[in-house]
Amino acid sequence: MNFNYDKMLDRFLQYVRIDTQSDEKSNSYPSTDKQLNLCKILVDQLKSLQLQDVKLTKHGYVFATLPSNLPKNYLKKVPTIGFIAHVDTSPDVSGSNVYPLVHNNYQGGRIKLPKDSEQILDPETDPALRDCLGHDIITSDGSTLLGADNKAGITEIMTAIDILKNTPSILHGEIKIAFTVDEEIGRGTKYFDVKKFGAKYAYTVDGETAGEIEDETFCADTVTVKISGKNVHPGYAKNKMINSIKVAAALIQNLPKDSMSPETTEKREGYIHPNNISGGVEETIIKFLIRDFTVEGLKKKEDLLKSLLDKTIKKFSGANADFQIEESYRNMRYILDKYPQVVQCAIKAVERAGIKAKKSLIRGGTDGARLSFMGLPTPNIFTGGHNFHSKKEWISVQDMQKATETIVHLSLLWVEEGDK
Repeated sequence: MNFNYDKMLDRFLQYVRIDTQSDEKSNSYPSTDKQLNLCKILVDQLKSLQLQDVKLTKHGYVFATLPSNLPKNYLKKVPTIGFIAHVDTSPDVSGSNVYPLVHNNYQGGRIKLPKDSEQILDPETDPALRDCLGHDIITSDGSTLLGADNKAGITEIMTAIDILKNTPSILHGEIKIAFTVDEEIGRGTKYFDVKKFGAKYAYTVDGETAGEIEDETFCADTVTVKISGKNVHPGYAKNKMINSIKVAAALIQNLPKDSMSPETTEKREGYIHPNNISGGVEETIIKFLIRDFTVEGLKKKEDLLKSLLDKTIKKFSGANADFQIEESYRNMRYILDKYPQVVQCAIKAVERAGIKAKKSLIRGGTDGARLSFMGLPTPNIFTGGHNFHSKKEWISVQDMQKATETIVHLSLLWVEEGDK
């Protein structure tokens, strides 16, 4: 495989310097115009690679096609596969004026980020660093996030496509490329047309630790509880006022203390998370995020919350409450289990890249979760990054290379195995 380390590194350093932070408060699509600055660069670069059907849609998506190089008489049925990454970075931490630092040949110990003395990478608290001895580690200067989520994925896809395009001996079927916007605020697939994209199976390249293939996400709902009270002048409120704020406080106080919250759960444990509260005496609205890895577990948590609400309301005579459930996304494994070859090929590709493959789950959601339920089975491939959405975000260049090799091997594997 003709891998150009310096070219991949230059791509990544270029991309992370471009501010593409999305904005969950915006009503436009994409939520910020600055995401399009990277999208336009990617369009130009895809065209320079002589890909076909390169376009920037009115909603900010970048699409392109790498045509099949299979002989016309090739007997196996090879599906069109897609690779997807998102251009936006998290609203949680600034992505403006990112100054990436390359720490060559990391030999262990702590890495201090120069612009913020509190930002220190320490293998004692960040054990993944111990697996990267001798690697080249990239961080920000500590004043911003790095943007490896998901500019590492973009870099790895672009580098893999460059290799496939310029190495005719590596056989591959038709490959579709998509770079989406607004993934970090949950809107990445809002206008994604699966049929026009044209892939039968796809992979988001948006994971973390080297070797991980993620085929599960949370099931997610949002519950909106609207509590209605009664407001009167506080000087004359005795036996008249019903303070909805106090009703809301009582409900939150009644939530489980040692379980079913983000701060008390891990692995396959779900939670009930009061994420936002607003209002006054007359009316208070609470937004709850409900998460579980099964639909059944999701419903149990929603039933529990409704039961706690009913019990709380009974203690405040005259108060009323409205309980609304809105579906967010579902565990993509419900779909991927119907197409086992999609994940199996990814695992084999990781192993061909020379590292140990590990199936993992995401305590969150991805574009792939929604795309899977839109008819495009889409598990998630690692990028090699860590500590996403923080100033301590970092990535190994060598692990980026392994992700790139995984994409190339995956393209070849679908040719070797065919669509079973």
